[in-house]
Amino acid sequence: MPTNRQQLLDNRPEGEAVASNFKLASTETPPLKDNEVLVRHHYMSLDPYMRGRMNDAKSYAQPQPLGQVMQGGTAGEVVESRHPRYAVGDKVVGFGGWQEYSVVDASQPGALRKVDTTHVPLSYYLGAVGMPGVTAWYGLVKIINPKAGETMVVTAASGAVGSAFGALAKARGCRVVGIAGGADKCKYVTDELGFDACIDYKQHPDVKSMSAALKEACPKGIDGYFENVGGYIFDAVLLRANAFARVALCGMIAGYDGQPLPLANPALFLINRMKLEGFIVSEHMEVWPEALAELGALVAGGKLKPRESIVQGIESAPEAFLGLLKGKNFGKQLVKLI
Repeated sequence: MPTNRQQLLDNRPEGEAVASNFKLASTETPPLKDNEVLVRHHYMSLDPYMRGRMNDAKSYAQPQPLGQVMQGGTAGEVVESRHPRYAVGDKVVGFGGWQEYSVVDASQPGALRKVDTTHVPLSYYLGAVGMPGVTAWYGLVKIINPKAGETMVVTAASGAVGSAFGALAKARGCRVVGIAGGADKCKYVTDELGFDACIDYKQHPDVKSMSAALKEACPKGIDGYFENVGGYIFDAVLLRANAFARVALCGMIAGYDGQPLPLANPALFLINRMKLEGFIVSEHMEVWPEALAELGALVAGGKLKPRESIVQGIESAPEAFLGLLKGKNFGKQLVKLI
């Protein structure tokens, strides 16, 4: 059986996460039992939500256990199978974690999904046509529920979630404004993703400046906001929000190191009769087929052009993950394992 290299959570962060929170280990893959398959991971996903799970604190998901493989999405190939629905060579997406191989009980609902790589690259099933894409779809369609002509704003616009949100909102006839870090990311957001405008938060580092930039980019105000970041940007968006605006709250990456993120003026929710709803996309599996079908069609038709940041090798995962938390990635952050 092949040797399987893994990244374990060795100890919990105190404040900012560091590389020494992780430990590289090796183990032998066990023999397969009935209904199990052995998957060789080609790619593993790095996502901001993983930072929250490193803490031993009450949250929407159980903390990542110490001494165990870091959990996360994977895309790869079946290399051995004892399940009738899966054959050697099948391309699959699952939740194999930060390791080179996983043994999966394929009889468990949702444990593994076969994917077609004819028109969509395998790696995209961890991004635009995977969990991040469905996250964007759910927040837009089920919470914001946009109407043609409305103005939508999304933070982390060049990332996997933000880029999908933009394509989905443009397909519904909306004006779409992104917020991203740096001139290169903003250029990609407007020129390649087709957003109507993009604001560089590095040029607008406080509420007053960001609010002025939003006023210019959103002359008719903001009707829908997809929040990935929190902090002063959220305060600035609230100042520009229209009556009956809707907020889909997906992430608060500005607070993942454990510091609270107070809102400067929460009364604006009442004044503008706004809706704010937080959500976890894994709790809404019933929408995934519809969302994935639309996302796949957008990619195949060239209307969603995802960008990827890819590092090579399991040993590179911790530093790439820490870079992701600081916005050093450009698009979906992946680790290539083959």
